[in-house]
Amino acid sequence: MQAYSGNTHEGRKSATPFAALVCLALAACQSSGPGAEIAAIDTAQGSAENIASLTAVIERSPRDAQAYNVRGSAFGRAGRYREALEDFDTAIRLNPSYYQAYANRALIHRFKGDDGKAVADYNKALQLNPSYDAAYIGRGNLYRLAGRTREAFDDFQRAIQLDTTDPRAYHNRGLLYQAQGQHNLALEDFSAAISLAPNAAEPYNGRGVSYLALGDEENAFSDFNTAIKLDGEIAEGWANQALVYERRGDKQKAMRSYRQALKLDPEYGPAKAGLARVQG
Repeated sequence: MQAYSGNTHEGRKSATPFAALVCLALAACQSSGPGAEIAAIDTAQGSAENIASLTAVIERSPRDAQAYNVRGSAFGRAGRYREALEDFDTAIRLNPSYYQAYANRALIHRFKGDDGKAVADYNKALQLNPSYDAAYIGRGNLYRLAGRTREAFDDFQRAIQLDTTDPRAYHNRGLLYQAQGQHNLALEDFSAAISLAPNAAEPYNGRGVSYLALGDEENAFSDFNTAIKLDGEIAEGWANQALVYERRGDKQKAMRSYRQALKLDPEYGPAKAGLARVQG
């Protein structure tokens, strides 16, 4: 039997590696260090009240590129991608060297399915600042999802060499190691991601998969349970937990966990296959 790590597609709770970090890593300040990246979802940032406040700032300072970048980040968090793009376009027009705005605009292009424009904007951000870790991570994830493994690995590696504090660099490099069967290296990277973001569920799921591949069922089970406690809305965690129950011969508990995974994502293949096995 095989454990499943969420590294196949994005945009769903069953298979979004570091969804909370990958999807809304919008930089909203001028600092060039790793701390410049807003890596966690703060729903208040995308609230109507916050956007109204940021609009008032822009009305007072209509040529402030940073103000447009900050409001663009808020629009992105609110899913208002057209308005986010307009703000990032304005920020770049006011300050053509604003590399964070290019990286933010790249993320919006990615959400809208235009990977070509996203890569071009990440390239521009890195041309302006070759030490901008967030752009390497964003571009690397695009490469990873496109199957361009070597280029993805190089981008994550570069971010890590820059001493990034962004856990996504380690998590995504761990996924690449895992896909290559290099589970000991994957364990190190997932553990590094956990140390940087101990409340994110995804790296626990990733590490659990590698533990299971190495025959360490107890640590795998512990990680899957931790992932569920941190975010019980991810189908992958329940399917992974179910797999351990299945391996232990506890079909009833496995069945319950597989069903919970399918409740969260009715199309999640590993859960569908697992439920069919334990019911057979």
